[in-house]
Amino acid sequence: VDVPFQEYVEQLLKPQDPARLGSDTLYFFGDNNVTEWGPLFQQYVPPTFRIPGTSPAYSFGIAGSGSGVPFHWHGPGFSEVIFGRKRWFLYPPDKTPHFHPNETTLAWLHHTYPALPPAERPLECTLRPGEVLYFPDRWWHATLNLDTSVFISTFLG
Repeated sequence: VDVPFQEYVEQLLKPQDPARLGSDTLYFFGDNNVTEWGPLFQQYVPPTFRIPGTSPAYSFGIAGSGSGVPFHWHGPGFSEVIFGRKRWFLYPPDKTPHFHPNETTLAWLHHTYPALPPAERPLECTLRPGEVLYFPDRWWHATLNLDTSVFISTFLG
């Protein structure tokens, strides 16, 4: 959904409604307009790790508390929190998590997570401002913003 940034902040940057479906959740993140956000990305000093022969892609995000992305996977990258806290749940490629694709991470945490046996629980961490997480290629991951959060992800090749 294309929404002016001011409108997103004033009207949509709110705590996640636990009853909402994942497909109804608006989250400012993804393919940012490089022209519009160029000055921000010029100020950003990304992690120094690179994959030879590739160019990193950056995504800037702002999200309300309780929002996040459900389990998915893609190529490797980094996520850095600028403001707020972001909780991560990770599974290796050979261990598919139990989740419904239209369930929010908040709903998964309240309904599915408590019933998981300890051996089936994901690796977890919470990033705070200035902290960076490397997520490997094809690792399943979901995120949950514990506060209103500002973050940048660097996708490597």
